[in-house]
Amino acid sequence: MTMTTVTETTRTRGRPRAFDRDAALDKALQVFSERGYHAASISELTEAMGLASGSVYKAFKDKRGIFLAAFDRYRTVRRGLLDARMAKVATGRDKIRQVLTHYALSSHGACGRRGCLVVGSANDLALFDEEAAERVAAAFAANETLIADLLRLGQSDGSISREIDVAATARTLLCVTKGMRVVGKTGRNEDDMAAVAETAMKLLV
Repeated sequence: MTMTTVTETTRTRGRPRAFDRDAALDKALQVFSERGYHAASISELTEAMGLASGSVYKAFKDKRGIFLAAFDRYRTVRRGLLDARMAKVATGRDKIRQVLTHYALSSHGACGRRGCLVVGSANDLALFDEEAAERVAAAFAANETLIADLLRLGQSDGSISREIDVAATARTLLCVTKGMRVVGKTGRNEDDMAAVAETAMKLLV
């Protein structure tokens, strides 16, 4: 992944120093995922990001700016990981299985307990911030569209029944995948979540 750099001004030397914006946002993501938007303090974020407060304010303006940038970064990274998984298989059915497996693997252990920033945002900042709400809605819509496209691919390649209602099934699988991330915060194990993925696959029969 290409490193995005931002100029940080240091008082001691008086000349700019570049920092890795993506790496800083990845650190901020950990704080937001563990603490939630409202509980995360700007001091926690600047410490985690390894930046001076002045540099943070210059690059992101405020905590909300950090969050929105981190949210976009999160979506980009997660989609990249999912695309890599789906690229390994050819049929629509197998790609749907990869999607469900992707969410199952993210819904147990330490990752599961951190939860999903998109789901968390739907219950947190999105309630009070129109721009954040739009980002969350766009993320959900993109996921639902992806699943619908994969269902249609499966119907065209013969791996998924043509009797399936694509729109309703895509919406159901969206709810299943997001629900997995919520339940994963309660400390479920890998077998628990793998069983959910396998059960969801039965919707395609």
